[in-house]
Amino acid sequence: MKKVVILGASGYTGAELVRIISGHAFFQIEALVADRKAGQSYEKIFPHCRHLDLPKLVSLNEVDFENIDLVFCALPHATTQTILNGLPKALRIVDLSADFRLTDPKKYEKWYGIPHIAADLQKEAVYGLSEHYRSQIKSARLVACTGCNSAAGLFPLLPLVAKRIINLENIIVDLATGVSGAGRASKEEMLHAEISEGFSAYNVARHRHLAEFDQELSKAAGTEVEISFTPHLIPQNRGILATIYAIGSADEIHAELNDAYQDEPFVIVLPYGEVPSTKHVRGSNYCHIGVVKDRTFNRTILFSALDNLTKGSAGQAVQNANLMFGFDETEGLMMAPIFP
Repeated sequence: MKKVVILGASGYTGAELVRIISGHAFFQIEALVADRKAGQSYEKIFPHCRHLDLPKLVSLNEVDFENIDLVFCALPHATTQTILNGLPKALRIVDLSADFRLTDPKKYEKWYGIPHIAADLQKEAVYGLSEHYRSQIKSARLVACTGCNSAAGLFPLLPLVAKRIINLENIIVDLATGVSGAGRASKEEMLHAEISEGFSAYNVARHRHLAEFDQELSKAAGTEVEISFTPHLIPQNRGILATIYAIGSADEIHAELNDAYQDEPFVIVLPYGEVPSTKHVRGSNYCHIGVVKDRTFNRTILFSALDNLTKGSAGQAVQNANLMFGFDETEGLMMAPIFP
């Protein structure tokens, strides 16, 4: 058994980590950290976990990290780099925040508006898109999980830009995401009355996940790639559907994606012409990709659906942890999607 600590256990991704790890054969939760709720039982914060034998929430300074094997960090950006910088150097860490995703600290400051204070730690970080950085993740001490929106767009796009199957100068990602992606903190704009029966774009042309798209797509292509990306908020709890417009042969695109993911347990390329739905991946670690030929010559519409809290966050984190410790990559993650 590997002893794990979850930092930020009172948030949505913290709860999702608890849900997944409770069914994991080799991970044991030793401490659940949530400073503002320290001393409370976990079932009081999340009654759906009442059946689990979980420790009470504690503050960070109450944790003895001496015998801990792994830390899952589900804290907000900026907070994360400060805390991880102070942890024992031998600890293995899977970080779910944005603090270590960008390899260039100057890019972090540009997109997040604050200087990066853990540049040395950043040098150790491996980008946590499991299917594309598997070998590096296996030997990493610090893995920086991707943004959920980034993951949804990168799964279909990375194989295509790497092989130049699509035009690199005309890629449009139109993405819709559930409200849990905004976190659990109280926000007026997230109230039910504010978001129900509505559909709206947000952070247009300036969403921070653009930095990840720039970094990863440019790396895969070997040249600078900048996409158009517009996220939309939809009135549902969880799930992301990315609609991607690209110039290239739909037949070639579908064949390339089939080839790239044919042996991947969690990325499923649907039959040609079939469109995925967030309902079909809800609560699972799966990403479904669809390819449809547009009526316009040589233009293709791609679709990518995943659960932002699972494949886009906590499930990806556990998948990476499995790789880091040499466990079967699918351990604890083969739960079927919840339907309806």
